[in-house]
Amino acid sequence: MPKDSYLVGLIGSGIGPSLSPALHEREADRQGLRYLYRLIDLDVLGAPPERVGDLVRAARELGYDGLNITHPCKQLVIEHLDALSPQAQALGAVNTVVFEGGRAVGHNTDVTGFAASFARGLPDAPLERVVQLGAGGAGAAVAHATLTLGAERVTVVDALPERAADLAGALNRHFGEGRAGSATPDRLAGLLGAADGIVHATPTGMAAHPGLPFPADLLHPGLWVAEVVYRPLETELLRAARALGCATLDGGGMAVFQAVDAFRLFTGREPDSGRMLAEFAELTDAVTAPQ
Repeated sequence: MPKDSYLVGLIGSGIGPSLSPALHEREADRQGLRYLYRLIDLDVLGAPPERVGDLVRAARELGYDGLNITHPCKQLVIEHLDALSPQAQALGAVNTVVFEGGRAVGHNTDVTGFAASFARGLPDAPLERVVQLGAGGAGAAVAHATLTLGAERVTVVDALPERAADLAGALNRHFGEGRAGSATPDRLAGLLGAADGIVHATPTGMAAHPGLPFPADLLHPGLWVAEVVYRPLETELLRAARALGCATLDGGGMAVFQAVDAFRLFTGREPDSGRMLAEFAELTDAVTAPQ
């Protein structure tokens, strides 16, 4: 039977601007729950990402019910867990840890979060040839989601060629040979020229990592652009894409829908996704309103 009191947290780097605490706590308030969501920021602690195992153990010992995990720990955390959900196992990335029965179990709600957001925000986007920039923890999740949505082929581009190749190999094993490929950043111009759309899944554009992930002149009006970053909601990439007339998807929907699924895992209760979308819009407006 679900409890009525929960303690959860988020481990990551540069997470001060995260809206996850407010999203979770507001939905819990609506459901009459006592719910505390704490930020465990590696930058504030002065801790390297490799300390994630110590932080997970400490949270379990302190009575946390679960944790969200974000950049740069979604893959590093795996070796410190007792079990993985089938989806997290297939992805090799975890963004949600639930403490249950003395065990730490890893899940991934980024996949379902991105898929739900894409279906809602770009329902008619062509998916014959998709380029994805970024092969880290978030990249693994959104590539799986994009292929699940019906993409014919996803080409993964990453500054670390072996990481892109490893992800493409895992995708082909899961979805069938030829569904994924990998490439180095120097091939991005040619790939984007022939692509239907690009999914951006690197930290570039976040409040702590401002800038463009690639030169804006590689964009063209026939390209749709989907962003994973949501703080800020309008990244430099999305601003440049919209100026050209590209169809775009910001990272807000993914942030909300992954939180919906994580809340369900933490509490065993069904959250109201429409209400959480409205809360996110209100929180975002409050952040961007003139002071």
